[in-house]
Amino acid sequence: MAKGSTFTRHWEIAWRGGQTKSTSRLVAEETAIALTYNGSTHAVMMGTPGDLEDFGIGFSLTEAIVERASEISSIELIPNDLGVEVRMWLDGDRASSLAARRRTISGPVGCGLCGIESLEQARRAPARVKGRGVVFHARDLLGAMQALSPHQILNQQTRAVHAAAFWHPRGGIGLVREDVGRHNALDKLAGAIVREGRSACDGAVLLTSRVSVEMVQKAAMLGAPVIVAVSAPTALAIKTADEAGITLLAIARDDGYGVFTHPRRVLLPDGAATHAGC
Repeated sequence: MAKGSTFTRHWEIAWRGGQTKSTSRLVAEETAIALTYNGSTHAVMMGTPGDLEDFGIGFSLTEAIVERASEISSIELIPNDLGVEVRMWLDGDRASSLAARRRTISGPVGCGLCGIESLEQARRAPARVKGRGVVFHARDLLGAMQALSPHQILNQQTRAVHAAAFWHPRGGIGLVREDVGRHNALDKLAGAIVREGRSACDGAVLLTSRVSVEMVQKAAMLGAPVIVAVSAPTALAIKTADEAGITLLAIARDDGYGVFTHPRRVLLPDGAATHAGC
């Protein structure tokens, strides 16, 4: 089998169109990724072994371990037979505060709240986003979702990964990150945005997954005023987006979309109802 950094080619017996044949296909890699701070393991997640510097920085920001990427003094990737360690060192005050809230997470793909120690941590108040004057045409947001697929390079190869992307009305889709875990993809996107010196306050986060509460919490930490997702939100995700001041569009597909919170940022087609919560 031929191996790449994020995929492997595997042999299979394929049955398609009533016929059986021996063939091969590209399969997404999944490995254990340990996030360590100042020599101690904080989280172990299963994910795609690509863009791991972005992942480490994004996870640190969206989980409120740091407020700024500059508080991470160094980051190093240490591969071994069991997976990859994303080794980060924090400056003094941040290291002390993290030690006080130390927790270790062992998370399968799709687990965004594994290992927390209290209900309060699970239902933490979201950060309030800015961008009150930001307004987008709904057709542009839907068009952005429709334009995302060609940017999902790994998913085109494997059909097995989620994507999180940042879209700006002037620049279009500028950044895309992919992972077998939807939370990981969003963390990688957050890290990429920060590392490139960008701000998310005047664009939209695009998701190829459902919208659960932790996805909204992470987007709020990033400061994104708009989330657009291909699948449906949970009730708690809607409530959290409302609290955070985030405009949530979901079930965004070829036939339309739903605006669930803060519709003031969305210019709907003429005649569309605007009774969603403001």
